[in-house]
Amino acid sequence: MQRRKFLKTAGLAAAATTVAAPAIAQSTPELKWRLTVSWPKSLDTLYGACEHFAKRVAECTDNKFQIRVFAAGEIVPGLQVLDAVQNGTVEMGHTASYYYFGKDPTFAFDTAMCFGLNARQQFAWMHHGGGLQLLREFYKGFNVHLIPAGNTGAQMGGWFRKEIKTVEDLKGLKMRIGGQAGLVLAKLGVVPQQLAGGDIYPALEKGTIDAAEWVGPYDDEKLGFDKVAQFYYYPGWWEGGPQVSVYVNTKSWDALPAGYKAVVDAAAAEANGWMVAKYDALNPAALKRLAAKKVQLKAFSRPVLEASYQASVELYDDISAKNATFKKVYDSWLAFRNDQNLWFRFAENSFDNFMARLPAPKKT
Repeated sequence: MQRRKFLKTAGLAAAATTVAAPAIAQSTPELKWRLTVSWPKSLDTLYGACEHFAKRVAECTDNKFQIRVFAAGEIVPGLQVLDAVQNGTVEMGHTASYYYFGKDPTFAFDTAMCFGLNARQQFAWMHHGGGLQLLREFYKGFNVHLIPAGNTGAQMGGWFRKEIKTVEDLKGLKMRIGGQAGLVLAKLGVVPQQLAGGDIYPALEKGTIDAAEWVGPYDDEKLGFDKVAQFYYYPGWWEGGPQVSVYVNTKSWDALPAGYKAVVDAAAAEANGWMVAKYDALNPAALKRLAAKKVQLKAFSRPVLEASYQASVELYDDISAKNATFKKVYDSWLAFRNDQNLWFRFAENSFDNFMARLPAPKKT
């Protein structure tokens, strides 16, 4: 009896092991994915965040899930990331959604809206204000699973060959500017051009465009804009807290084990914080270097800002009247922005404004 019981128990244990091994293997398969991005390798914060994301995914899966990053142009041009992911050319992409504003204006909410949310507010709306749920539902129609994965913080207003003192100075100006901000400025007479990061410098140098915006001092210095334009304006009212995101092909995402999905989400969140922190750390020194090169820092005038704000409101009202999906997301976003502005007025802005006016402490 004991011998038969032992053999039966041993047989069940062996069977359990046979079943368990494939189950474990299925939960941690060896995968090699491609991530195409909208950024050149020289931009070590935007592109670097993608490398950081891929590295963390590999580390958290014992190198079983490997993601290879491809810069703009290596697989597809920088402005075709959405198409590459949607069509399954690659499993993943990293880009700014407002590049695809022409496909549907709703895309802009995932990156930035003119006179919109700052970086913290954008993160809050996405994760605690319903923004992520609304946009993921929208992205389903493009065969994409959306994951926020970076933010540059408030951007500069760009590089101009001439001073912009009045709204009249904008008329006829050919400017590289992304997304819906181009439509806003078009209302004020600007001729907007959408170019990928690596294409901006030659266009500005050759005079194909008269002005260009990108991100801020650290990136703009790397791209050499100070060599071809003299006036550096602020703020970038069209990008108060622009988010960049990972796009995952829906079929590829659905096939991922739950554990890998959790790793991707965690790595993207880490990349988000990594990017914001790096820009905040490196922009001040870059701005000092640019100022030392005799770059003229200029604030947009109040009339220019007010005209731009009014044009933004008109544009969004016009789109809302024609696009029900845009209106649904806009209503959520607008209510959240209004509450955030009220809250920040009391604590955050009061503190920041006071600190900004303090004289630099003297060295002892």
